[in-house]
Amino acid sequence: MSKKTKKEYPPTFPATVLKPVSNFLSSQLSNLEKRKKKISRDDPFRNTARVDDNAAADIEADEQFGHARVSAIKEQIDRRIIQTRKALTRIKIGKYGICENCGQMIDTDRLMVYPEATRCIKCERKK
Repeated sequence: MSKKTKKEYPPTFPATVLKPVSNFLSSQLSNLEKRKKKISRDDPFRNTARVDDNAAADIEADEQFGHARVSAIKEQIDRRIIQTRKALTRIKIGKYGICENCGQMIDTDRLMVYPEATRCIKCERKK
């Protein structure tokens, strides 16, 4: 006769804890999307009149630098938006705070500092 083993699931956070986290992440997502729109307006390449402009080389270099700066910032914001959306999804499906790699609970200190974390510190270091 074989023993049935009960599969153990890691503990999850109660809804009273997750609600403020969800609110914070939703607010952060909104702020990131606003910031992305604002930074996009600062891109010198948005100005279509610049194509017809016979700008000096130093102005052209300044525009190139401005565009590169805006592009880099937007890339970072996009990455944060993805991480924030992923964390919100994990809250909805009941997997927030559980390492997506090893399945163990993510340390609460890590989640306090980085609420978008989807891996425990041990698995993140291995990555």
